[in-house]
Amino acid sequence: MSKQTIIVKIGSSSLTKQSGEVSVDKLRQAVKHVSFLKRMKHRVVIVSSGAIASGFHLLRLSGRPQSIREKQAAAAVGQGILIQHYRELFQESGMEIAQVLLNRSDFSHRQRYMNALNTLDLLLERDLVPVINENDSVAVEEIRWGDNDFLAAQVAGLLQAEWLVLVTEADGVYTRDPDLHPEAEPIPFINTVSEELLKRMDATHSKFGTGGMRSKLEAARHAAGFGTNVYVGKAKPEETWLQTVLHGEGTGTYIGTKELPPSRKHQWIGFHSEISGRLTIDDGAERALEREHRSLLPCGVLSVDGEFAAGDVVEVVNTNGTALGRGVVNYSSRMLDQTKGLQTQDIVARWGRLSEEVIHRDNWVSATHHFV
Repeated sequence: MSKQTIIVKIGSSSLTKQSGEVSVDKLRQAVKHVSFLKRMKHRVVIVSSGAIASGFHLLRLSGRPQSIREKQAAAAVGQGILIQHYRELFQESGMEIAQVLLNRSDFSHRQRYMNALNTLDLLLERDLVPVINENDSVAVEEIRWGDNDFLAAQVAGLLQAEWLVLVTEADGVYTRDPDLHPEAEPIPFINTVSEELLKRMDATHSKFGTGGMRSKLEAARHAAGFGTNVYVGKAKPEETWLQTVLHGEGTGTYIGTKELPPSRKHQWIGFHSEISGRLTIDDGAERALEREHRSLLPCGVLSVDGEFAAGDVVEVVNTNGTALGRGVVNYSSRMLDQTKGLQTQDIVARWGRLSEEVIHRDNWVSATHHFV
């Protein structure tokens, strides 16, 4: 098997005891699995939960914290505990780790997105194991994001990983929650994560975790949109377990993809970028974008909503309000509001030479892509 990039996401319930404290035995097993892949020369990144669950007992809380204040304090305590255990256990295998804390804004801001990519690439080149977690001690919205499943999918896209392995306490996806429905049956392979399947998933979670199977399937759908294969399942004690998963012989659920990985530029535009405004376009412009794969010109723009500058990302909708996609705009909102509906020659005659395209085809991502 050729060298691959593999993201291994480990949830809180897979790393902690019933009391919520870190289980060194569970951590040792996770490190053993990753170390084996490293010896096979694969590039491996760990996205690890467990910081909040590891720290709340030192705050003398009786259970998992509920308020943002308690969660942030627990993360500040627990992150150090968690990363120290990882470091000591990997050093036993002669390997070194690097701690990386990320949150949503690191992906939505283009320069920070590239900085994160360059940092992770260098760490992997130097044969370190990045251990990633959300920056929970200062984040607010991110803490409620889910059990790091979404973050793991984003990292998979960022690194254009071949595999995302979501380690869970349930061995794969079932037709329904097996704890609540004894008649539930396992699903060994999912080609497409449909809305119907998501609705059947119960958004339950463990005492010390925040994710559920729905969270994992939503993350898997995003990762598949990036061209990454996904496996959801319970860790096995054998050292070669992850290698078995990569060979297609795992007992959990495989979520396959036939998608070609989009470029990082299109990933950022389509999924990570923040929307600064909205353009409504006419039927001719919709046809040009969707069917003829051409650029958006000023003559096809009907209305401009929001304030934005050239270089920002805007959403484009049709006359029914249906989102068609998003792209990097070459006009400010002020200038586009003055030029919308005009032909190129009229624009040149009045303002001189401006960009011919409002959104160039190369900077456009259609909503038909999974990751939008």
